[in-house]
Amino acid sequence: MTVETKVVKALQEKQLTLTTAESCTGGMIAQRITDVSGASQVFECGIVSYSNRIKAEILGVRPETLEQFGAVSEETAREMAEGARRRAGADLAVSVTGIAGPLSDDTNKPVGLIYIGFSDGSQTAVQKLQNDFMGDVRRKNREAAADAALNLVWRYLEHGKL
Repeated sequence: MTVETKVVKALQEKQLTLTTAESCTGGMIAQRITDVSGASQVFECGIVSYSNRIKAEILGVRPETLEQFGAVSEETAREMAEGARRRAGADLAVSVTGIAGPLSDDTNKPVGLIYIGFSDGSQTAVQKLQNDFMGDVRRKNREAAADAALNLVWRYLEHGKL
């Protein structure tokens, strides 16, 4: 059973809803969730916030956060998850922001740096990944980020805590 199937089934059993806020994964997490039959019971929307403007206007990431820490940061991942959960009215939210590659951005942060945020309304946690892939780094970083995000949600649903 795939992790996304486990997530959807656990959300159904616990009668919880999930939303996503994705940047570097470009909707990959939402796609994997909606590939599971019955996902519509627990997943209403995902937001692909590729630009800082959308992070701020739709997800409520503070402009000061983006300016001080950048789009690829723990702080931005946290605000993306919290904003997506509020905006969608969901019980849970997972967010991903990172540098998929093969080139870095103008901040000189390394390719493969990814932050995953998760919020349940009472607490928010952020996980940092630093991948060092060879070859098709963009695809591998995006897939690794989606895997890690889904596994983070699954661990929360299994254990009831972050």
